[in-house]
Amino acid sequence: MLYRTCKRMIEKGNTAGMATKLDVFYAANKLTEDEYNELTALLAEKTEKKEQV
Repeated sequence: MLYRTCKRMIEKGNTAGMATKLDVFYAANKLTEDEYNELTALLAEKTEKKEQV
């Protein structure tokens, strides 16, 4: 549930503070390692695209 919510937020461009949130969720075992890796990669991709525009 949390994974899907975070993914949707990143896809919609709501990336402010998301890296910190992902770190906290991962540290609290709310995200698996695979979910964390996927979301951080998606976040990096979205952030990179924002900077290019």
